[in-house]
Amino acid sequence: MNVRSILSRKGAEVVTIQRQATVTDALQVLADHNVGALVVCDDAAAEVDGILSERDIVRRLADSGPEALRLTVEDVMTADVLTCDPEKTADEVMQVMTTHRARHLPVLDGDRLAGIVSIGDVVKSRIDDLETQTQSMQDYISGSTY
Repeated sequence: MNVRSILSRKGAEVVTIQRQATVTDALQVLADHNVGALVVCDDAAAEVDGILSERDIVRRLADSGPEALRLTVEDVMTADVLTCDPEKTADEVMQVMTTHRARHLPVLDGDRLAGIVSIGDVVKSRIDDLETQTQSMQDYISGSTY
């Protein structure tokens, strides 16, 4: 299964935020959308400027205390964003996420933001693939036909 297939199942909506928003604003957006990360982009073309995760905010709070809530997204975001291509396989994406300890990857189709995948999305796709393979093997062994 590739990333394009994952996005077709889960949807390609990406929750974004501008870099000058406050961390408090970002927390509200995370809560409102029940997501763990926001793609930071300031323009209508959705060029990825960064990513802001719950983990980024927690680390800054641990370092700076409550003053961190008044910082801008730009002050806290991860600027060096790992991204993936929609044609990458779930296994390839899982490897990148594991190696770099990334929980979310924006998906770029050319230079256009096409979606975002989480480690949970990738794991679910692998489980679905394994269940399909298992069922196919059981059907083959039992002589069932489609």
